[in-house]
Amino acid sequence: MGSVIEEADAILEEIGFDPETSILTQRQAQVLALRDRGASQAAIADALGTSRANVSSIEGSARDNIERARETVAFAEALRAPVRVFVDAGTDLYDVPEAVYAACDESGVKVEYSAPDLMKIVSDAAGGAITGRQVSRPLVVGVTSDGSVRVRRSDVGNERAN
Repeated sequence: MGSVIEEADAILEEIGFDPETSILTQRQAQVLALRDRGASQAAIADALGTSRANVSSIEGSARDNIERARETVAFAEALRAPVRVFVDAGTDLYDVPEAVYAACDESGVKVEYSAPDLMKIVSDAAGGAITGRQVSRPLVVGVTSDGSVRVRRSDVGNERAN
């Protein structure tokens, strides 16, 4: 059964996983590596000498940590983006590209996306903050100096100060 863990460790070594610099523990990384290659939680539990419920907990914590890391990176990118467009709740998604293009023109930042592509990026990144064509929760669309677009939900409502 150790071969399953050796397989996971080989995968982690191959991709350069370092638990000293990662937000994930060695065990979380092992579980994710095995799950992403189709191993069942029960098989992983057998290999680790633990319960399936414990493997489920380890996997859940790992995925939560990854999501928190993504959120932190998105926050940092939005913070340093030279262009920030605040999109109020109630805004039609079709009006967002024009606002982004205007802000980019004003700041001298080039965005490489067509209006439909930009709407898709905003819609995909905003998740539940968009219903149909309508923005249902305030958003911030940031554009970095290289033209990358980052979207974050904003806790600042329609009454934000300019």
